Amino acid sequence: MEAKTRILVVDDEDRIRRLIRMYLEREDYQVDEAENGDEALELAFTNDYALILLDIMMPGKDGIEVCKEIRDKQDTPVIMLTAKGEEAHRVQGFEVGTDDYIVKPFSPREVVLRVKALLRRSTTAGSFAPGANSAKEIIEFPHLSIDQDAHRVLADGKEVSLTPKEYELLYFLAKAPDKVYAREQLLKEVWKYEFFGDLRTVDTHVKRLREKLNKISPDAAKMIVTVWGVGYKFEVADES
Repeated sequence: MEAKTRILVVDDEDRIRRLIRMYLEREDYQVDEAENGDEALELAFTNDYALILLDIMMPGKDGIEVCKEIRDKQDTPVIMLTAKGEEAHRVQGFEVGTDDYIVKPFSPREVVLRVKALLRRSTTAGSFAPGANSAKEIIEFPHLSIDQDAHRVLADGKEVSLTPKEYELLYFLAKAPDKVYAREQLLKEVWKYEFFGDLRTVDTHVKRLREKLNKISPDAAKMIVTVWGVGYKFEVADES
C-alpha cells in the first residue's frame, strides 16, 4: 500500500488544527499536529513531512523563529497562517523562507487547494517544462545550470540549496532569458495568485534567491536583474 503524504499542522488553537486536519484527511493526507514552536521543531526534525502549515502568532517560539530554524536544516515547503493585520510578519515570513501564506479567517477549501498546488509544484518535475518529449531538460548558462528533472541548481559547479518556491522562480525566469516579467505576472504564474497576493512576496523571494546564489557565485546572482518600475528578468552576460 502506498504511504500517504504526511503534513504537519502547527497552531496554538486546537479548533483551527482540528478543522484543517479534518479537511486534509478527507483528501487522504496523513496529518500530525503541534500546538507550539518547540513541539513543531521536534516533529519537523524527526519526521519526513511533505509540507508544514505554520501559524505565525504563537506563544513562545513564533512561526517566524520556527520557519527560520527549519530552513537552517531543510527545505520542506512551508505555508504560513497569518491574521489580516500581520502584513509585516508575512514579509518577515518570506524573508526566512516561507513558500506561501494563507490569511485568517480562511476557507478550509482554500487551505486544501493551496496545499495541493504547493505539493504539486514541489514534487512534480517538469511543472513548467515546455514539453514532455525531451528526455532530460537541463538549462545551461555560464556560471549556472538548472536540471529540471532533478530540481537541482548548480552555480559554478556547486549545488545551491533552494526552497521549492525559490527554485520555481529561478526556473521560470531562466527559461525565458531577457524577457521582463512584472511582479503581478510572477505572482500569477509562479504563485498562482490572480486576485490576491502581496507584491513584496516576489521581492523577498528574489532577494533570498540572489543571496543564496551570491554565496557561491556572484556571477550567477547577477543574472537576476531588476527592471526598475516593472519587475525582473533573467539576463545572460556576454562572456566573449
